[in-house]
Amino acid sequence: MAKANKTNETTVNVIDFINSYVEKDEKKSDSFQLIKLMSSWSGFEPKMWGPTIIGFGSYHYKYASGHEGDAPIIGFSPRKAEFSLYVYSPTEESKPLLDHLGKFKMGKACIYIKRLSDINIDILEKLCKMTITHINEHHECACREK
Repeated sequence: MAKANKTNETTVNVIDFINSYVEKDEKKSDSFQLIKLMSSWSGFEPKMWGPTIIGFGSYHYKYASGHEGDAPIIGFSPRKAEFSLYVYSPTEESKPLLDHLGKFKMGKACIYIKRLSDINIDILEKLCKMTITHINEHHECACREK
């Protein structure tokens, strides 16, 4: 039997989540700025995914193993130590952009930043839009409606 996905879209209010979960004023401000930017870039309103991820749009994935589910097209989580940005698809076009992003660490599926002022917002926009395009081309995606 396939394991159920831990991260699913919820009905929790995004603003309420930020106001109750994020303690530092700078991180709250950065969170609201990311919501504004990602909403504009994606064309989707923010939704909570699981307890701490703010996602924009959704797509359906299916792996060769048979595991499948839904995930946000792009998103972020204002974790205690740093932001996790779910905005990167490792394509040949997007890899060189990382050299110009600014101060970050790379995880397997996300980019970690301390604050928005550490990165180049124009490069973040390009990465987000490239990811939206990549997901649209390779998955069943709500972004096709846009």
